[in-house]
Amino acid sequence: MCAAFLEEYCGSVFWNASYLEREDPDLPVCLEQTVLVWIPLGFLWLSAPWNLMSLCKRSQVNTKRRTKLYLCKQLVVFLLFLTAIGGLIVTLVEDFGRNSSAEKNSAVHYTNPVLFAVTWILLALCQEGVRRKEGAVDSASLFLFWLLLVICDIFPFQTLLREALRLWEGYFYAVLLLVVALLQSLVLQQFVRRCFVLGMKVRAALMAAVYKKALVMSNDNRKESTVGETVNLMSADAQRFNDVTNFIHLLWSCPLQIIVSVVFLWLELGPSTLAGVAVMLLMVPVNGLLANQAKKIQRENMKSKDKRLKIMNEILNGIKTLKLFAWEPSFQTQVEDIRGEELKVMRKFAYLTSFSTFISNCAPTLVSLATFAVFVGVSSDNILTAEKAFTSISLFNILRQPLSMLPTLIASIVQTAVSKKRLEKFLGGDDLESDIVRHDSSFDSAVSICDGSFAWEKDSEPLLKSVSLDIKPGGLVAVVGAVGSGKSSLLSALLGEMHRTKGFINIQGSFAFVPQQAWIQNATLRDNILFGSPYEEQRFEDILEACALGPDLKLLSAGDLTEIGEKGINLSGGQKQRVSLARAAYSQADIFLLDDPLSAVDSHVGKHLFDKVIGPNGLLKDKTRILVTHGVSFLPWVDEVVVLVNGRVSEVGSYQSLRASKGAFSEFLDTYGTEQSNQTSSEDGCHDKEDFISDSEDDQSDVSLADDVSLMLRRENSVRRSQRGNRSSFRLRKNSNLKSPENTKKGQRLIEKETVETGQVKFSVWLQYVQAMGWGYAFWALFIYVMQNVAFIGQNLWLSDWTNDAVEYYNQTYSPKKRDTRVGVFGALGMAQGLFVFLGTLLLTNAAVNASRLLHSRLLNNVLRVPMVFFDTTPLGRILNRFAKDIFTIDEVIPHLFSSWIIHLLGIVGTIVFLCLSTPLFIIVIIPLAVIYFFVQRFYIPTSRQLRRLESVARSPIYSHFGETMSGLSVIRAYNHQERFMKHNEVTIDENLKTIYSRIMSNRWLAVRLQFLGNLVVFFAAVFAVISRNSIDSGLVGLSISYALNVTLTLSFVVNITSQLETNIVAVERVSEYAELENEAPWVTQDRPSEKWPEAGRLQFVDYKVRYRPELDLVLKGISCDISDTEKIGIVGRTGAGKSSLTNCLFRIIEAADGRILIDDVDISKIGLHDLRNRLTIIPQDPVLFSGTLRMNLDPFDKFSDEELWRVLELSHLKDYVAGLKEELQHEVAEGGENLSVGQRQLLCLARALLRKSRILILDEATAAVDLETDDLIQTTIRKEFSHCTVLTIAHRLHSIMDSSRVMVLDAGKIVEFDSPSNLMEKRGHFYSMAKDAGITHESETSL
Repeated sequence: MCAAFLEEYCGSVFWNASYLEREDPDLPVCLEQTVLVWIPLGFLWLSAPWNLMSLCKRSQVNTKRRTKLYLCKQLVVFLLFLTAIGGLIVTLVEDFGRNSSAEKNSAVHYTNPVLFAVTWILLALCQEGVRRKEGAVDSASLFLFWLLLVICDIFPFQTLLREALRLWEGYFYAVLLLVVALLQSLVLQQFVRRCFVLGMKVRAALMAAVYKKALVMSNDNRKESTVGETVNLMSADAQRFNDVTNFIHLLWSCPLQIIVSVVFLWLELGPSTLAGVAVMLLMVPVNGLLANQAKKIQRENMKSKDKRLKIMNEILNGIKTLKLFAWEPSFQTQVEDIRGEELKVMRKFAYLTSFSTFISNCAPTLVSLATFAVFVGVSSDNILTAEKAFTSISLFNILRQPLSMLPTLIASIVQTAVSKKRLEKFLGGDDLESDIVRHDSSFDSAVSICDGSFAWEKDSEPLLKSVSLDIKPGGLVAVVGAVGSGKSSLLSALLGEMHRTKGFINIQGSFAFVPQQAWIQNATLRDNILFGSPYEEQRFEDILEACALGPDLKLLSAGDLTEIGEKGINLSGGQKQRVSLARAAYSQADIFLLDDPLSAVDSHVGKHLFDKVIGPNGLLKDKTRILVTHGVSFLPWVDEVVVLVNGRVSEVGSYQSLRASKGAFSEFLDTYGTEQSNQTSSEDGCHDKEDFISDSEDDQSDVSLADDVSLMLRRENSVRRSQRGNRSSFRLRKNSNLKSPENTKKGQRLIEKETVETGQVKFSVWLQYVQAMGWGYAFWALFIYVMQNVAFIGQNLWLSDWTNDAVEYYNQTYSPKKRDTRVGVFGALGMAQGLFVFLGTLLLTNAAVNASRLLHSRLLNNVLRVPMVFFDTTPLGRILNRFAKDIFTIDEVIPHLFSSWIIHLLGIVGTIVFLCLSTPLFIIVIIPLAVIYFFVQRFYIPTSRQLRRLESVARSPIYSHFGETMSGLSVIRAYNHQERFMKHNEVTIDENLKTIYSRIMSNRWLAVRLQFLGNLVVFFAAVFAVISRNSIDSGLVGLSISYALNVTLTLSFVVNITSQLETNIVAVERVSEYAELENEAPWVTQDRPSEKWPEAGRLQFVDYKVRYRPELDLVLKGISCDISDTEKIGIVGRTGAGKSSLTNCLFRIIEAADGRILIDDVDISKIGLHDLRNRLTIIPQDPVLFSGTLRMNLDPFDKFSDEELWRVLELSHLKDYVAGLKEELQHEVAEGGENLSVGQRQLLCLARALLRKSRILILDEATAAVDLETDDLIQTTIRKEFSHCTVLTIAHRLHSIMDSSRVMVLDAGKIVEFDSPSNLMEKRGHFYSMAKDAGITHESETSL
């Protein structure tokens, strides 16, 4: 009876046991609406009085504050009350509303909302009661009510869910797909971020460790690893560890993914899975073989690249020589030949890449084909259904990634193992022995060496043997000896840089060290002198004055804040040495080790430095000073002289006592005294009061007096050496380093920093690249890639049609013919895809090689034709970078990115088109998604591009600081500044890490958003498939969703590639920039002189004026003179008078501003540069040689016979030397002529001149480069062999031109005197005063 009442009350069955025996057991709805509602409500009503009692006690109202938790509880109750009222209203509307039906709702639908509404009011009152109770935090009865309510509501919720699922199952799975995909994206990106940050930290730690080790490594260890190799450890090897750390977790996740995928495939297709897996495994060795082949080709390629860059480096270092001798075509041919070889290898690599792409594109088809063919072939009962086919394809796609990643990862680990060994070897090498130098305060001398023997290497013979020395505090000790006697080694031993085999050294106090070759940092002049010490203005000024730097600084508007270039590039040798001495003087050390600091400066400056700094009355008079010197003139003023002979101390004593003893010291004095007097007498001697700090080395440039910086640079000689540490050098006109006087005033930058590109890459750059590829190539490649995409879509449509056979042949036999057709067409379409990709890649790579050839050819052609001033204002590294990094990018990076970009972009377009065709509703969503995608990538690409640029800019200071540290290691150790340099290194690494971290985070930012977009594409594809379930077949649904799943990865891939492509395409822009620089005059013109010109060798200057650049003042101001044939002319003048400019004008290195030069009545400005330069000969001051054979260095065009070459070698006193070589004329000359002495190099330059048989010879006379013997040989040969020629000699040593026919004296760009030497001496004008300064009197000139 009770059950009947309840059934009437609910309008449904109250109890039926069969409900529990169904597949999906459940309770009857009536039971859920009555009993399960009344249990929790009844419990609350019964326990309510207990909680409501406190509301009746008035005295305790508002005794407690309303907490946030209490307010939240009341809010929840209020919302539940509203739902109850809402439920009641819905029932009333259904029963009595406009659209109400005849059938009314049962009573339970009215009573339950009312019951709940009353219960929620009661609950709110109970909660207020609990709040007012003294000491009560919560109520057990209320907790039990909520627990009962949740338990009783599980069953109604299950019923509700089951009902919903019957209607919403498709949507439920779609949402589930989205949620899982979102979760996967977030977890994956978090994982990737952590891996990349860890990799970054590992790299930073290794770089810091290598730097730290470099500061303490012993000389044995240093000998084993060059600076280049050590920089490689910091860059390449540390980067390898970074890369491996990024992907190290793939070592366990790849096998896991493979196992899980294979298990799922087995569940879908059974043993047929093994066919697909077998094909995949077969691909692994094939890929390995291809990778090995690729490695071999790459090695070959790198060899050609190294060869090309080596010769390019030499060309740029010796560009002035090439221009003077008109040798550019020969060297251009050499580079083009090497480049030809390189391109051949690149073509090979391109074909290999195309084949590799073909294999990897056919792989998915072959895997699917093998699996499906075996599956349907094994049994006629096996019919391919949509769920089997597309689930399998998705699983195979998942399987592909770990299978392709594993070999790469293993190769990467192998490479890292090699790097690990290299790093271990370096970091495990010996450190400097810290106990070589003691600091025992019980000794009363500042420096004590007791029977010490020292060697540079552990196992080698000691270089210093049984040395004992005692130097009192405040003493000035000179160390003298012949070349190679161990003077510098003695200082190194005191610094603890050598191995001690016996004895000991004791030092009291700190060191300051001035090395023989000054070490200058790339910092301001002030920073170079302060060297980490605090700035004290007065002391600083005193030291500048004492070190003769005051006048130099006055010429610079930024004064001591002027930036000094790398290796002190914008200072002369003398200035560098003075800065080095100033650094020592400022350091306030106790002991000063001075390694021949006075050799790089002329005698006037040397005397000044000795008097004001080093000597008995100098700034350092109270300090202990050990001075290595060849300057005999200073010895009388020192306290003690130490004479070294073959590494042993032969004599110690005062100057007078040693002079009297007639020992080794007397011999030394006789040798050096004679030489020095020769040198002194041969000095230029053109120093007036203001000019006394100019060095004996003369300058090679003359510029406007208006520009302060130019003036300073004009006064000092600047030799730029190759950035690779090449010792051969060429003269550099430093004035040209300035962009303009205005720019200089702003920042005093001598060479402007290379600007960091900003903004989007211009469309014209893309066009330029495609044009270089060839429009035909580009069009056909694009067309073939489109065809590949069509084949891909066709194959998948065929597969979806194939899966529909499952419906058509349900419970029927599947005909073998139909099965074979399905398998055959599926396979053919797959192979067609591979073939199209192969052809497309082949065309594209060929086009890329074309572009590389064209762009490099244009660049080389133009760089060899730009005027000399360009090479003077542009750092060689910057030009070389165009030939190295930028050409590498064009050769290898851009083609790869370009083809990937096209393939993936077309893939996305194909997917979207297919989704829109299969489910037309998708078009509604694709437009907003495309807009979001567009904005995301527009936001990301510029950021990423700029971050990459900043990263590369922030990377170079690490390596340049390291290179700088390595070259100044002994100085840093001497001053004990290792800690400061380590801190500086950490700061530069941190600056670099900031950009790397920003890039990592920006990539993750992009990945999260793009994956979210991709997930939305999958979600909407699924939702629209559910909506169109009655109008679309299952095959197309499976296809569209598996397509959509693929899009997620491809989207982020395309944006990344676009970003990289935009970053790298800048290389084309940079190469084009140098390929379009303005050229010098044509090499050959129509107006060609006769073959025999010049026959006489007569020279005429007609009102000749010249300036270096349009904005500067004239350097030669109206030179007019007539030089007859066979005349021997000496050209002299103070620094900056215009001597070098005159020779530069003869070769048209600088073009005339006005006037003309006639050679045998031919105006040289009318003929081609090569016609002119080939007919003149110069023996330059700095002998520049190129790597290659001796023959090539003498005759790069192979114009002369071996007999002629041997004749000139005999005349230049080299025949015996060359004949003694194993390969004779084919002897390989090292880079910059390193394997020949400076004297031999100079003699080779003489041989070059003899070979050319020109009627006009210009001799830029060598100074310190050649010893006196070689100099004598050169002079004799020139007098004899060039007697029939017109010879112009730029004199640095006046005595060498005293036998000239006439002497031209230049001053401020004008000829002030021009007559025979004897007449000029009698006139007592400019020439006389210069000769007098150089110690040449009229009598000595007559005797000459």
